[in-house]
Amino acid sequence: MRWRPNTSALAIVAALLAGLPSAVAPAAAATSLYAVPKYAAVLMDAATGEVLYARQADAARFPASITKVMTLYVAFEELAAGRLREDDRLTISRNAAWQPPSKLGLRPGATISVREAMGVLVTRSANDIAVALAEHIAGSESAFAARMTGTARRLGMSRTTFRNASGLPDPGHVTTARDIATLSRAVIRTFPDRYRLFATVGFDYEGRIIDNHNKLLGVVPGVDGIKTGFTNAAGFTLAASAQQGNRRLIAIVLGGPSRMMRDGNVTDLLETGFEVLDRRARGEYTTVAANLAEPDDLNDWVMERLASDDVVADGGIAGAAANGTAVAGARAVGPAGRAAVRLAGGSPQP
Repeated sequence: MRWRPNTSALAIVAALLAGLPSAVAPAAAATSLYAVPKYAAVLMDAATGEVLYARQADAARFPASITKVMTLYVAFEELAAGRLREDDRLTISRNAAWQPPSKLGLRPGATISVREAMGVLVTRSANDIAVALAEHIAGSESAFAARMTGTARRLGMSRTTFRNASGLPDPGHVTTARDIATLSRAVIRTFPDRYRLFATVGFDYEGRIIDNHNKLLGVVPGVDGIKTGFTNAAGFTLAASAQQGNRRLIAIVLGGPSRMMRDGNVTDLLETGFEVLDRRARGEYTTVAANLAEPDDLNDWVMERLASDDVVADGGIAGAAANGTAVAGARAVGPAGRAAVRLAGGSPQP
């Protein structure tokens, strides 16, 4: 298991369940992505389309800048049809220049090539450039958004509606984690050469390097795309894909409360997914859900202790046992408890 908590919660769980000595256990609030109202996640096998893990997969969510994956998908279609060329120049309109950040900041009347625009979109996630590309292809951003929605329906994204090319907040601009996984898979399968663009760690625009917002690139083994996003309404969003050997997985997390939690959850989904596929190949039946651990997988007594001021000292736990859990040395623990202790780096007593 490779769950990477960003708090000391699991260490406290280990002390609670394994009776490990601790001078003073600080109060801790057990936080879980599952409790975040905006959260949704999907893990998909890119080859087969099998959904290996899903949580709130079909609930309406704001995609934020993951929207630009569809903006680029439409551009890829135009390039493939010969109606758009990489050396075509996009003119920055007043509407494009007025877009809020993240943006490149070109003034009205300035131009940028399609090739440069695509590089800036996957790295800076520039809203002004997304609008300029949309206007160049469809004449207006609203017309382009209608095409985006039509393309979504054609790809099987039945619960997605686009209102703009950037992902900036709009009440009617919604999608689902499953639909974003479907879109990501379509990019990988339909435009494999273009998909490599999403692996760009830094893009050279007129002599300056623009870093990619996707911090999993070059850090998590196998990750080679595809897009991050954030707005206050959407939370932190990420579509990521990774390949190990001949297997490729797509992980989607929407509505993360922080970049670290979003990135950590995507990493966990991908690593657990590959582990599960390996174990299945050896004849073992298991699932991704069975191999992920979250604080709210623990019983009520442990959750209460995590949020309390109780002190763990001298190998014992203050407070009475509940739900059949023994506290004298905490030697009787259930499967969830043993998993929590392992995740925290401890060893449950027999």
